[in-house]
Amino acid sequence: MLEKQLISARAHDSIMKAAHTIADLGRSEQIQTKHIARAVQYRSLDREDWK
Repeated sequence: MLEKQLISARAHDSIMKAAHTIADLGRSEQIQTKHIARAVQYRSLDREDWK
């Protein structure tokens, strides 16, 4: 999924860390696509201008 996006290695690591946390909170043993999608959504929210 992330390979199709044009993101930096730092962004990839950040998204995967967030996805891991989301999976942990959901008591999932493995990171699933839905966890990565949620992490990407949170990243895009973080990047929006909140003025």
